[in-house]
Formats: sequence, structure tokens, C-alpha cells
Amino acid sequence: MPNMLRHEGVWEGEYRHVDRDGSLVDFHHMTTRCEFPAHGDVAYIQHNVLRWDDGRSVERSFGGAFRDGLLWWDTDRFHGHGWETMDGIVMLRLDRKDEPGVRFTEMIELSDDGRTRARTWQWFRDGVPFRRTLCDEWRVD
Repeated sequence: MPNMLRHEGVWEGEYRHVDRDGSLVDFHHMTTRCEFPAHGDVAYIQHNVLRWDDGRSVERSFGGAFRDGLLWWDTDRFHGHGWETMDGIVMLRLDRKDEPGVRFTEMIELSDDGRTRARTWQWFRDGVPFRRTLCDEWRVD
């Protein structure tokens, strides 16, 4: 996954969750730090700080192991894997442990200069699409 390494660093972003009819159901800001440790059990660690305009915030970190050409996650909230397309787009398929029957597929594409990226999540509940997440992010470090 050579293009995945281009995501290393700190990103600021805005996340919009919309339901099937396009109505906004959540909006928050997020700082994401992506790192690739040289040693240890995980090949990738992501640190997130989610912030809502009403003052709420949540911090989360999780790591993934590289195996069989894929990045694998198994956390308390989700499990699944990620891969890279031949055009360098990162794809994820994650099943939620904390929401039985819910999964999402995520596409992450970097801009040509690597300074911004777009992330799109397609959410499914019991095999039926019910939400989209639209993320705009810009590199800050």
C-alpha cells in the first residue's frame, strides 16, 4: 500500500453525516494524526479528536496490522480491512461491533499535491444503505 504512506501526518477536517434523503444528521470537526511505526505489532496508528460546535469532544486511537497485502483492524468498536486500488485510492470495509448489523465502506483520495483529501463513507444497516459521510480534510503537519 505505497500510497497509504502519503497520508502520514496531521489533518484537520469537517465531517458531514447525511441520511438517505440528504438531510444533515451530524456535523463535527476532526483532527486526525496518521502514523506508521517502524517497529511493533501494528503498521498503522490513527489518532482522532472529534469536536462538535456545542463543546463536546471525543478522543480515539486505534492501530492496524499489515497482513497478506491488506491493513487489518480489530478494535472494540469495529473490525475490517483496508486496501489500495491500482490508482492509489485507499478503500476500507469496516463492520461495527458497537452497532450490530452496521458496516461501512470508505474511500479516501488524496489531492494531486497531497495537501488535501476527500473521504466518503457509505453506511449500510442489515445490507441496506442508510447514511453517507462526507469528509473534507487538509494537511496541517
